Amino acid sequence: MGYRLALLVTGASGMGLPVRALQTLAAHELVERVHLVVSSGAARVLHHELETSELGDGAKALVSAAGLVPSAASKVRAHGDKELDAPIASGSYRLDGSVVLPCSSSTLGALAVGIADTLIRRAAAVAMKERWPLVLGFRETPLSLTHIENMRRLAYQGATLLPPMPAFYVGGGSLDRFLDAYVLRMLDCLSVATSLDSDLRWSGGSRDESPLTGRSGSKARPR
Repeated sequence: MGYRLALLVTGASGMGLPVRALQTLAAHELVERVHLVVSSGAARVLHHELETSELGDGAKALVSAAGLVPSAASKVRAHGDKELDAPIASGSYRLDGSVVLPCSSSTLGALAVGIADTLIRRAAAVAMKERWPLVLGFRETPLSLTHIENMRRLAYQGATLLPPMPAFYVGGGSLDRFLDAYVLRMLDCLSVATSLDSDLRWSGGSRDESPLTGRSGSKARPR
């Protein structure tokens, strides 16, 4: 039986992140199901950042932006954020992990104090109480003391805070490499096996190389 995961998208900036995450999860041969929830705020940000046409249906817009082939799209099950009777609202429906990406500051605060008034918040709260992996891609900067306190509380409850900070060591001038590196770390946090690690992991320099440059003086490519 394959992995069953939840991808929960809230209205913070950075919609390239859930697009790449959905592409990777749905194409993964070991992933059986991706439960997708996109908040109304996220639908608006999607429309603004990716110029999607489906303003009223965020899940449809995200799937469209991901350009999934039919076999990958068939793994995705979309739910409305007000659908509190969805299977992922209950801990008796077992998942292997949940991701809130991007995670807005309002969602972070709600989770920190136990507010579960939407499906996204309820599904994330279920992950914490059931002790399966919950990854929070908190997308805000600079951090206020309130943000830091909320992250501290959630870390104590077992959530993994994974802000989308660029892994500069992957090199290259394309945003795609940073997105791939972030999704790779996300999969690590979910304990989902992946082959997306050929040159996105830092392995250090050899004794004949500096940590950041190869023998020729060019930036080393992590293996």
